[in-house]
Amino acid sequence: MLDTREQATPTGTLNPHLVGADTGRLQSALAMASELCAEYLREADRPRSPRSRPELGFQIDSVDLAQPTGDLGQALQELREVWLDHAVWYHHPNYIAHLNCPVTVPAIAAEVLATTVNTAVESWDQATSAALIEKRLLRWTAAQIGFPTGVRSGTNADGVFTSGGTQSNLQALLVAREKAIKRALSEETAPSRSQVFSKLRFFATGNTHYSVARAAHLLGLDESALVKVDQDERGRIDPNKLEQALREAEHQGDLPAVVVATAGTTDRGAIDPLPEIAEICSRHRVHLHVDAAYGGALLVSPARRNWLVGIHLADSVTVDFHKGFFQPVACSAIIFRNATDLTHVNWFADYLNPEFSERLNLADVSLQTTRRFDALKLWVTLRTLGAECLGEAFDRCCDLAQNAAEQIRAQDCLELLDEPQLSTVLFSHRAAGNLAIRDRLFDSAEVIIATTTFRGQTCLKFTMLDPQMTPESIATVIDHVITAGADILEEQH
Repeated sequence: MLDTREQATPTGTLNPHLVGADTGRLQSALAMASELCAEYLREADRPRSPRSRPELGFQIDSVDLAQPTGDLGQALQELREVWLDHAVWYHHPNYIAHLNCPVTVPAIAAEVLATTVNTAVESWDQATSAALIEKRLLRWTAAQIGFPTGVRSGTNADGVFTSGGTQSNLQALLVAREKAIKRALSEETAPSRSQVFSKLRFFATGNTHYSVARAAHLLGLDESALVKVDQDERGRIDPNKLEQALREAEHQGDLPAVVVATAGTTDRGAIDPLPEIAEICSRHRVHLHVDAAYGGALLVSPARRNWLVGIHLADSVTVDFHKGFFQPVACSAIIFRNATDLTHVNWFADYLNPEFSERLNLADVSLQTTRRFDALKLWVTLRTLGAECLGEAFDRCCDLAQNAAEQIRAQDCLELLDEPQLSTVLFSHRAAGNLAIRDRLFDSAEVIIATTTFRGQTCLKFTMLDPQMTPESIATVIDHVITAGADILEEQH
């Protein structure tokens, strides 16, 4: 059991509880939190609790926030009852739903340091060496992509850490929009920005992450500005259809601004044909953005790195380290092949990052102002384990998806809908409703799987992002799916 003993202090007295006031108190607090985490990691026997939303809501709403406990130990004990007892445990082998990953121990250690020091990285006078560590990791990531990182190249890649793929994609599309407008204003006879704006077109597919459509909306474009390009049978952009769509847009007097390719679609794990797409974008002078939030872990894969051939030809790339790099949320980055692209998001404030300052102020190129030192956890992980270790773990996740597909194919009541392309598996129960199966398993608290749509029909989805899974643990989940389907069919009759 958790030892909750701690020297109590009168409620409302803040100073003794601030970091730096009492290092012994800090050590005690960290020890209690660590023991609480370890206890639940040891004891968790299912991926969630069976408590319903009304039950949990009542329990949480019953906490009187106006009456503090006055003791951290008591607060943590209360937290066990309102959160930890009911938290979804991504590390559990019966959690196989979404792109959530178990995280590395070195990253947790780094998170403790980053949170304790509470470094904000937006300006040099707040960050100093933390800003340099982030920049070094951005160069490292650019090098994995194949972007230029040395002065001899004439241009250098650069980027910024973000809160996730959604923000990374938004920044990439903002840059692409501004580049297209700038080019149009320089080439046409005194057109207005509003006239150019109405002609902007973004190109993507039906499998492109929804954050791209949201970004287009946030950037002021209407629905007609997002052009959906046809896909092939594997859910990848059809280069011939892309060429046709770009030509039609140009013929109509529209302004193609960006093509969004994907390296690892959320549902199917599809990787678009990047070399062909890059050649088309180059010919039409269109910014190519590659959303590799999911598939970016292939950059360090010993076995599958060649699946990302052509990614170095992109103008910008999104990478989520909190997926296949096994980092705690949030840890993402947007990398631009040409650092000058980042000037399109420059914004300056005299109190923080003056325009002509010679200091390294990361706020110059970020959509955020206050920003955590999220790069630290990746740094400590790489320095402790190395990149190849992470790549091998992601490779195993892809191998496990193949194994799951084989097991599903062997079951008469299940239908494999798509051959796995990364670490997701789409399948269907031949007789019982897939939504009903998912909900029954979730309500039982024994298994958590996901659903999505495939060719217009609801299907079941496994996501393998835990290299600790085994073929045996996958078989257990499949048995639960089959049992749930049989129970539902029996109830219907």
